[in-house]
Amino acid sequence: MNQVVLVGRLCCEPEIIGDDERKRSIITIAVNRPFKNMDGIYETDFIRCVLWNNIALNTFEYCHTGDVIGIKGRLQTSSYEDEQKNKKSVMDVIAEKVTFLSSNNKNSEKERKE
Repeated sequence: MNQVVLVGRLCCEPEIIGDDERKRSIITIAVNRPFKNMDGIYETDFIRCVLWNNIALNTFEYCHTGDVIGIKGRLQTSSYEDEQKNKKSVMDVIAEKVTFLSSNNKNSEKERKE
């Protein structure tokens, strides 16, 4: 079974990529680890997530940097060649569901009301 559930903070403003038929957004969320390292500090993982169509549009419209979101999806690997023709692979989370858990940006709420 290939299933991932993440809860983290949005690292930057979502952007929409694509044409009228297939819209996509690539976001990064910061997910804190539930334990401290040897120095007594909680470490954070930065995880790249790909959102498609309506999920991408809704996240673009309602979420901002610092908001806490939940993502349910699956892992997918892909490969590419860099400028030196070295083969690289990357693992993404393909979002199947995004839940908006909290908003950290009070200025955007004020702007929407005006």
